[in-house]
Amino acid sequence: MRKQAKLLALFLLFCLSARAAQQGTTSSKGSKAGQTPAAQQAAAPALPKAATDDPGYVIGPEDNLYINVWKEPELTRLVPVRPDGKISLPLLNDVQAAGLTPEQLGASIREGLKKFISDPEVTVIVTNVNSRHVYVMGEVSHPGAFPLVPGMTVLQALATAGSFTQFANIKGIYLLRSENGKQVRHPFNYKAVIKGQNAEQNVELKSGDTIVVP
Repeated sequence: MRKQAKLLALFLLFCLSARAAQQGTTSSKGSKAGQTPAAQQAAAPALPKAATDDPGYVIGPEDNLYINVWKEPELTRLVPVRPDGKISLPLLNDVQAAGLTPEQLGASIREGLKKFISDPEVTVIVTNVNSRHVYVMGEVSHPGAFPLVPGMTVLQALATAGSFTQFANIKGIYLLRSENGKQVRHPFNYKAVIKGQNAEQNVELKSGDTIVVP
C-alpha cells in the first residue's frame, strides 16, 4: 500500500508540474499578443532621420518627404516632390508642397484630412534634400551639379567632385555667387586652406553657388 501511495503521489506531482509549465508558456505567448499601448509604441518602427533640422527649410521639387499620419498606416508614406512642386496622397490627390516648410505642409494636409478623419495628426519629415544644388566646374575629375548638403563648405564640395586634374590651378579657385542680382567672385586658395590658412575663404555654400577650378 505504501508503495502504491508513493507512486500515486509522484504521478500527481508530475501532472501538477506539467500543468504549471503549460500555463507559463501560454502566459508568455499571451503577453506578446496583449502588449500594453506603451510597449506597442516602443516596438513601433522609428521615424526616418531628417535630412535637415532647419525648421525654416523650404521644400522644393525633387525633395523626398515622409508623411506620417498617426494611427493611419494607409496614409503614412514616403513621397517625392514632383517637378511641378506637388505630392500625391490618398484621399487628397495632389497637394502643393514646394514653397512650404514641413510644418506648413503638415498643417495643409491636416486641414484636408479633416473631411475624412477626426482630428488627424500629421508630421512631415524631409528625408532627402534634392532641390538645392551647387556646381563644381573646371579641372576636376567629376564636374557637375551636386546636392547641397546642410552645412556644406567649398572644401567639402571640391571633395565631392573628385580629384584635381594635372592642369588645375589650385591656388586660383574661385566661388561665383549671386548677390543682390549680381554675380560676385570670391577667391579660394585650396593650398592655403588645407594648411589652416585663409579659413574665412572656406565659406558655407548656398543653393546655386558655382565653384570654378581653372
